[in-house]
Amino acid sequence: MKATLISNVSRIRVVLALALCVFSIYTAFFGVLPDVLQQGVHLSLVLALVFTLSVVTSTSSSLRRYVFDLALAVIAFSMFFYHVVFYDEVAGRWGELTEAEFWMGIVAVITLLEATRRAIGLPMVILVTAFIVYAFVGPWLPDLISHRGYSQDRVLAQLYLGGGGIFGTPLMVSSTFVILIVIFGAVLEKSGASGALMDIATGATGRTRGGPAKASVVGSSLMGTISGTAVANVLTTGTISIPLMIRNGYRPRVAGAVEAVASTGGQLMPPVMGAAAFIMSEITGIPYLDIALAALIPSLIYYVVLFAVVHLEAVKNGILALPEEDVPSVSKTFIKSGHLLLGIPALVIMLYQGYSIMYASFWAIVVALISCFLRRSSWITPSQLVKVCIAAGEAIIPVAVACASAGIVIGIITLTGVGLKFSSLIITLSGGNLYAALLLTMLASLILGMGLPTAAAYILVATLVAPALVDMGVSLIGAHLFVFYSAMLSSITPPVALAAYAAASIAKANPLRIAVTASFFGIAAFVVPYAIVIRPALLGEGTVFVVGAAIISAITAGIALAAMVQGYLLAPLAWYQRIILGGASLLMLLGNLYWFALGLVLSGLIVFFQWILNGRKFDIDTSISKG
Repeated sequence: MKATLISNVSRIRVVLALALCVFSIYTAFFGVLPDVLQQGVHLSLVLALVFTLSVVTSTSSSLRRYVFDLALAVIAFSMFFYHVVFYDEVAGRWGELTEAEFWMGIVAVITLLEATRRAIGLPMVILVTAFIVYAFVGPWLPDLISHRGYSQDRVLAQLYLGGGGIFGTPLMVSSTFVILIVIFGAVLEKSGASGALMDIATGATGRTRGGPAKASVVGSSLMGTISGTAVANVLTTGTISIPLMIRNGYRPRVAGAVEAVASTGGQLMPPVMGAAAFIMSEITGIPYLDIALAALIPSLIYYVVLFAVVHLEAVKNGILALPEEDVPSVSKTFIKSGHLLLGIPALVIMLYQGYSIMYASFWAIVVALISCFLRRSSWITPSQLVKVCIAAGEAIIPVAVACASAGIVIGIITLTGVGLKFSSLIITLSGGNLYAALLLTMLASLILGMGLPTAAAYILVATLVAPALVDMGVSLIGAHLFVFYSAMLSSITPPVALAAYAAASIAKANPLRIAVTASFFGIAAFVVPYAIVIRPALLGEGTVFVVGAAIISAITAGIALAAMVQGYLLAPLAWYQRIILGGASLLMLLGNLYWFALGLVLSGLIVFFQWILNGRKFDIDTSISKG
């Protein structure tokens, strides 16, 4: 009985995943439906996938539990597909709830929160619940955060009907842009493109010291152009790079930390940049291409500094290069599998030419599928296409439920006006000091982002805090990229670091120790957001000379900071040398030309004295191979 039920549910899940992908691709080409219709179909299918997942993955559950989960799937699907069936009637009432819709709204919120708990975990559920409670108890709170109070009907109408709550901007982005990028990534993954990217990265770096770690850095930056999520990056590139790093001499926690930091940065790497970048475009009104171009320099700095960290880790611990037989040939990889990557430049070119994200993504998917047939060995079969749809359906689950739940928070913030009060609180607590406001914003991002996908963390902080930074004179794109960057770093920040936990499952190491090591290795990443606010040239604003000077100073400062973190430059650093290098890096990164010169002189003195005191002999060779 159970076996038959599981088999039937598996078939239902295939149908649901196919329906989700076909619907998304169809609307990308022929035109998006009205917001609530598009999102209603999207969310109802996603929630059905959430509640049927346990039936096919947990063979130890009782038949009663299976029936309960299937009932939840039907209820959740019905609560949100209701808007599709009765769209005209609901829209014609302009947000006025019927008695049936009042109870349906309650059930919809409860089932969404349960789906969120299953897909993401308790942190997001607790946060959303706190905001729902706030909507009702606000009149009795201190004046600083109180509001006038709203009826149950008014709150539920805000959350369940119209575009101000669950069916808000975040879910719209998930149901249009993000799902297509996820499908595109699934096509590349199933076709073998991700493996080709890792082979290219390993071939390019494998002959240098610490090659596997550098391959992780390069490979994760390349994979970031596809997946845009830290956990997906870890589970893709990490399955190859982490065991390779451990075999090459890296400690398991270090291998996991390197992969976690590298994969987290993939969310900042254009052209995809994860769901948050699409949401940022919708919230700010800034074209997505402009956001991607502005994020390019900070993302490159992120990876250059991380590359320096792993190189110094290898030199410090005597880790050599990979054996020659373990290093793939870059040229042979391009010849054999380069055609599988054609979808990526197709996406970039169409975005650059001004096509919409959905239309560009549609044709990128088409190009990726057609390119599979350029070589007989990479043909993709109908059964593999089905697997692509299943993979895409499962990959969109955490993003979709996070966006829907974040819509509840935004709906309550909009209804009560607490966002303006929170912004005023930031300005008050900072005393009008921009540096203090930036620090408070980053802390809020790291706290609110614990256990949340970057997209959800960005939505919350951007809604509450970004307006305060704009009011203090920060450019709109600078404020939102600062929030985006800070929210991204919550993936590696203890105690709840999703990327570190994903890496721990592969490295077989303590996830908390991996998170601590990752935060240590990624310390430069916590400084760069401040630099992009203080030095807008790092966002590409200014003349070629100004931007070039900012890039050089940022990279130089980052390498000095990497040496400070590792306690090693040309040789082991004394404690006072690490302090000097740390101060010099901040002078170069955050200061003007004169401060940069002073920081450069201080760093140069450290290099000179190490060179003199250690007999002018250092192991700085980057091309030593085993055997």
